[in-house]
Amino acid sequence: MADPTPKPAVTVPREKPAGMATYKRLLRKEIRRRGGEQEINFLNITAMLDMMTIILVFLLKSMSASSASIPSSDDLKMPTSVLTSEASQEGLAIIITKSNILVDNNPVCPVPPDATHGVEGKHKRSGGTNDLYIVPLANAAQSWRDRDVIVRAAMGKDTSSSEAIIIADQGMPFRLLTEVVFTLGQTSFAKFHLMVMQGKKG
Repeated sequence: MADPTPKPAVTVPREKPAGMATYKRLLRKEIRRRGGEQEINFLNITAMLDMMTIILVFLLKSMSASSASIPSSDDLKMPTSVLTSEASQEGLAIIITKSNILVDNNPVCPVPPDATHGVEGKHKRSGGTNDLYIVPLANAAQSWRDRDVIVRAAMGKDTSSSEAIIIADQGMPFRLLTEVVFTLGQTSFAKFHLMVMQGKKG
């Protein structure tokens, strides 16, 4: 037979609902856990284009040759001419004085007092005076040529050759001019301008 004694009822404790303060605290904690610095996974094309434009303008400005920047001294007296054509403003400025060869106003090779046989043999490729290739001039011209190729490509111009503006003393021996032109030709310079002072027509 069943036990007639009544058993006490079992009560299950009920959880109290979380208050608003607890909810906000847990929410802030979760936001902090999922927060943090966002990873930059994109490129700003506008800023990159601005940077490339500034670099291009700087290269064009630094590579332009202006007649106003030609040094004038007893070491460099330019020859005169009756030609009235405008001077070229594009190209590498090669200045040949009585004592130095300069590339973009930077001395690269000394000129001997007697330059009828060109520069000294120690500056030549073979080490002899009969060689026409001037090594320091070629190195400086090649460095300028590499930058010129980048600028020409950006401007849509022909990159197969570059131009040079030769600014020489009026008493420069022909042999020295030949060595300079030969060396520039070996470094992909195919067009040359000889800058002179405009003289009076006779």
